[in-house]
Amino acid sequence: MTPMKKITLRHWAGFTAVLALAACRTAPEVSLVDDGGGRTPDDFPELAVDVFQPMDGGLALSQDEIKGRNTWNLWTGGDEQFRERMSRESYGMIDLLKTIDSRARATRFQDMGLINEPGYRQATKPDEFGLWIDEADTPESAAIDPKVYGRSSGIMGFRLFPNPAFDAEAKKKWDGARFYSDPTYAVDATLVRPYRVGVSCGACHIAFNPTRPPADPESPEWGNLASAIGNQYIREGKVFAHNVKEGGFFYEMLKLQPPGTSDTSRIATDHINNPNAINPIFELSARLAVAHQETVSGDTLLLPGEQATMMVPHILKDGADSVGVPGATLRVYINIGMYSQYWLTRHNALIGLTPQKPFQISMAEKNSVYWRATERKVGNVAKFFMRLEPMKLADAPGGNAYLTQDPEILKRGKLAFASSCAGCHSSKQPPEGTADAKAWFAAAVLQDDFATDNFFSNEKRYPVTRIKTNAARALATNAEGGHVWDNFSSDTYKALPSVGKIEVYNPFTGGTDEFQAPSGGPGYYRTPSLINMWSTAPFLHNNMLGKFTGDPSVAGRLDAFNDAVEKLLWPEKRLGNDSIWRTSQECNLQLQMAVIPEPLKTLLRPHADPDGYVRIGPIPAGTPINLLGNVDPDADPARLLALFIKMNEVFAQIKTQHLDADATNALMAKDLGPALLAVSKCPDFVEDRGHTFGSSLADDDKRALIEYLKTL
Repeated sequence: MTPMKKITLRHWAGFTAVLALAACRTAPEVSLVDDGGGRTPDDFPELAVDVFQPMDGGLALSQDEIKGRNTWNLWTGGDEQFRERMSRESYGMIDLLKTIDSRARATRFQDMGLINEPGYRQATKPDEFGLWIDEADTPESAAIDPKVYGRSSGIMGFRLFPNPAFDAEAKKKWDGARFYSDPTYAVDATLVRPYRVGVSCGACHIAFNPTRPPADPESPEWGNLASAIGNQYIREGKVFAHNVKEGGFFYEMLKLQPPGTSDTSRIATDHINNPNAINPIFELSARLAVAHQETVSGDTLLLPGEQATMMVPHILKDGADSVGVPGATLRVYINIGMYSQYWLTRHNALIGLTPQKPFQISMAEKNSVYWRATERKVGNVAKFFMRLEPMKLADAPGGNAYLTQDPEILKRGKLAFASSCAGCHSSKQPPEGTADAKAWFAAAVLQDDFATDNFFSNEKRYPVTRIKTNAARALATNAEGGHVWDNFSSDTYKALPSVGKIEVYNPFTGGTDEFQAPSGGPGYYRTPSLINMWSTAPFLHNNMLGKFTGDPSVAGRLDAFNDAVEKLLWPEKRLGNDSIWRTSQECNLQLQMAVIPEPLKTLLRPHADPDGYVRIGPIPAGTPINLLGNVDPDADPARLLALFIKMNEVFAQIKTQHLDADATNALMAKDLGPALLAVSKCPDFVEDRGHTFGSSLADDDKRALIEYLKTL
């Protein structure tokens, strides 16, 4: 590529604005009534047949609990409409038909962290439309109505639906072989695919039961699977942004995203790169027992079971989902694409340059058959969650060999937990008015029933200034008043005060800066549960504390646990400043010409590279990912324009003068770093910092504490 053909970063502000405007102008008009095909909620009945009986340790479930599990694992809520639309309107990034390509089955878990469905095999030939889709050795139960739940793609949680728009004219234009081989053909916004791919909650939450690990992770059996353990192996970028091209900035961002995390504000973007660990779900009844009072108003009161003042638990890391379990579950379905006809009018998907508007529950009640159908189902999902119990290391194959048999060591570990952890990490708390809480915990933790019905969290929100972990997730803004999830956060949340100034590391000066956190909700983390922490390392909200082994065996999980828990209690063993996500090579902001709308395409065509991409840059190797990923587009426009001009000048100087790493850092620190930090929504780049509670214990106490934590 010649320098003459490159679009410089000086043009980026205008480029993105025009791109967003052009996309809005050319996007097809859609009705705010979702495409239920004339059906009513009665046409989407719950499934009472126990089609997943061997899962979750073979639990004997009631009829309602069976319905709840089936909904969790199978129900997409119509999000296949959204996924199909994104395959045409996501600027060439998303195409789940390529994600489920059967020719990848043998290495799906290794490469993408996806869980292959038992009873399926790699396809021996393309189907009638030329698509490679897993074939059934043992077809799924005939009780699963494909008109309600689609059919299996051969991957847990990914469901296939016929595309009603695939008519005779679409069939004439369809070419399956070309779909795989010709990128320009595949991203054509007018291309109609034979299938829609829907995604259930299970897609990100189903993974291997720690007490029943598979002999081969690529070929699990039903008994190896757990519905709500949280898939700590999934690689979100490879799964949901399958088409992102290497060499681009977005590729670099996704490559560094830790396995087992999801940036739940990627589509309805808040302009903070904040992937966070996918939660396991245990002890919901104990969790509800320590829920805290929240006040809600307006459309939020339309949610099932909602009251103006009620006790609610928090699922999201920042405690923003503050409207109860039914409301939290319904919000998840919207966030994965249910009723996208309306949701996509509330924000500018992926780009997010226009101000967000609240997703109004009253609109969903009026216009979405999928919303109303899902409302009927979430109560039984909660009943299923109530049955899920901890998966103890002692019950895993060979698990006892990893547990101490010395009662004195275990007692010492319990007392260390009482002194350093239990104040936050126990749902059993001292009675109100207790004079000496630590003495109470020291006695309680030695009782045989201390772990029974204990969620090992107090469900409280704490300011990130106290926890001192990376602030990105805490500063998420989507649940603030007037933003997209306004109706799914409480008045209590939206009235939270600012946590004050957050101390952050400056990657250019090597010193410490202060960043003022906003008020109105952001700035807090709720206490995570320690249940099953032996099986769910790496730790922290972003899975950045400890190594990722990718090994779901008992030995593999303990290897990851030991590394992570040592770094938790001995902070000097962490990566520290080396945990900053940085570009691994010189890269560009790049878009495929085929997806750029007119009239911008005509203007940019002379600047495109031979491979059909237009590139903006270059961004030097070693640039902190979130220095660019967290730029606030709502900052002062004049400041943003001046910033992008400065970016162009600095990056061009680095390129043309062949500056080495030291000279590049010096130039960035002097001319560009301060300007970028000044418009950042979160200038906190060190990923494994904070939560040093327990680090002052004596080493022997730390070792004993680790032995106790293994038993939870």
